[in-house]
Amino acid sequence: MRNWLALMSCWAACCAHAADVYPSKPIRIIITVAPGGGADITARAVGQKLTEAWGQQVVVDNRPGGNGIVGMDIAAHANPDGYTIVEGTIGPVAVNPSLYSKLPYDPINDLAPVARAVSALNMLVVHPSLPVHSVKELIAYAKANPGKLNYGSSGVGFADHLAGALFNTLAGVNMQHVPYKGGAPAIIDLLGGNIQLIFATVSTSLTHVKAGRIRALAVTSAKRVEQFADVPTVAEAGVPGFAVDNWYGFMAPRGTPKTIVVKLHAEMNRILDLADVKERLAVLGIFPFPAPSPEAYGDYIKSEIKKYGKVVHDSRVRID
Repeated sequence: MRNWLALMSCWAACCAHAADVYPSKPIRIIITVAPGGGADITARAVGQKLTEAWGQQVVVDNRPGGNGIVGMDIAAHANPDGYTIVEGTIGPVAVNPSLYSKLPYDPINDLAPVARAVSALNMLVVHPSLPVHSVKELIAYAKANPGKLNYGSSGVGFADHLAGALFNTLAGVNMQHVPYKGGAPAIIDLLGGNIQLIFATVSTSLTHVKAGRIRALAVTSAKRVEQFADVPTVAEAGVPGFAVDNWYGFMAPRGTPKTIVVKLHAEMNRILDLADVKERLAVLGIFPFPAPSPEAYGDYIKSEIKKYGKVVHDSRVRID
């Protein structure tokens, strides 16, 4: 018993020491999508402030592919020392467990919740060549042209994909899904007229909406957002019951010392409450959405997995 107690005491002391000196080298934040989208912008904003606060370089490592599986898998099997973090989004964290019968990672058992970060507003945008100016007109056009409309997304199972699948179900239309390796590549194809619409994050679409290159019809949130008060929700514009919220949060490999997880959580929450960070993100439709503790974020992840399991089932969206 004494040996066991001595071992536990030594382990606790080592963890405390690790947190005291942490970080002592660069930190890597893995992102599961391509550069340029809301998740990328959020991670870089947080990473920059972490670098300033701790004096250690934070490197953002974009690892798109496999609907977020590539990046999540790398993080899940990385050394649990606090120097590898992944920014998980709703797709690879909460949706993939229902989309795939087998995943190389388990978001609950292989990864530890660190900090829920933000909620990102999505906006239904269409190419200007599409002869619709409202959600009701879009529904009428889709019904008159079944299977001829293509909507892009950041990847299978991401929020913009689920928004399209839910729209199909609730509006009774049949739009075809075209997945990309992130929101930015999807927007590029929308601008080129290769697809007709996207339920895109504001961060990737707003500049093009203001320039008139694409047209905004509605936001996907349950309520209108103050910054875009003149844009209706999809629900009030013609699809009652429609609401899809998007969120990003940070996770670490399971086994990362608790003291380091707590330190990261506290610092990330502090950063997301900084006025300049909030201002930088708000203009892109990204808003702080912190959890009071890593454990609370973990509970939220479990509830989201359950919630979107039902959405996947009801929408009949399945990979294997």
